[in-house]
Amino acid sequence: MDIKEIQNLIKFVAKSGASEVKLEMEDIKITIKTGTEKTETTIVQAAPYVSAPSSLAPIASTASPDPVVVKADDDSKYLVVKSPIIGTFYRKSSPDKPNFVEVGSEINVGDTVCVIEAMKLFNEIESEVSGKIVKVLVDDSSPVEYDQPLFLVDPS
Repeated sequence: MDIKEIQNLIKFVAKSGASEVKLEMEDIKITIKTGTEKTETTIVQAAPYVSAPSSLAPIASTASPDPVVVKADDDSKYLVVKSPIIGTFYRKSSPDKPNFVEVGSEINVGDTVCVIEAMKLFNEIESEVSGKIVKVLVDDSSPVEYDQPLFLVDPS
């Protein structure tokens, strides 16, 4: 179930006048509660666990979608790497390790640029583009939303 289907479901439930709707599928559970003042949505999605390389032992990677890369503006030459999930953004794998990338770092497709913790799982976010990091848009240990810009990348 993608985000558009969830949004349509929320709109449908709000218009129907139902006070609560629960939907359970094999890997996702959705509860939508409506009231007179607000609509509350709870989404729980289980992701399969995949063990990480030994060099990143405390990090687990999940089969979450890759980051979305789009043009920042039509006239901008930079690409925006966006968060593929909701969670907590970390620039390094552990407090005693160096940051994955810094401003000015050259990255290639498949390089890990950050980690996002979601539901106690650490998801390595890999670059889908090659280029130079121009700007880090999120502070370390900050919460991030789905589709939130994380990095500006100069592809030239």
